[in-house]
Amino acid sequence: MKKVFLMTLLSLAVISCDTKDKSVPSSPKGEPSDYLRDKADRYAVEKTPLDQSESEADRTITQKIRQAIVKDDSLSMNAKNIRIITIDGVVTLRGPIATLEEREIIIGKTKEIPGIRKIENQLEITGKKY
Repeated sequence: MKKVFLMTLLSLAVISCDTKDKSVPSSPKGEPSDYLRDKADRYAVEKTPLDQSESEADRTITQKIRQAIVKDDSLSMNAKNIRIITIDGVVTLRGPIATLEEREIIIGKTKEIPGIRKIENQLEITGKKY
């Protein structure tokens, strides 16, 4: 009986010594995390990728912009992963980017694509290069 009690007590002691940090990492103060930004996109009145037109022309524009951006090695990972939404030739660019220079590169590459009627710039300059 004492052995069972001691083994149980020892097991509880070992389990309670688990020192792994189980807290959820948070973003720096005042900055929304990607999770929160994506969650906000689901409920936003603004255009989201779910609003993307299914027309062949709009899909082609979006694909060409994405290809041009991804090929550019000077852009940060965030810049390469911006949201590109095309509806009736109107392109909306959204998401965090590192610098003003990245914004100019992205908008310049977007302007080179034929069939675009208007570009809506909703890019956020964060100063962080990921």
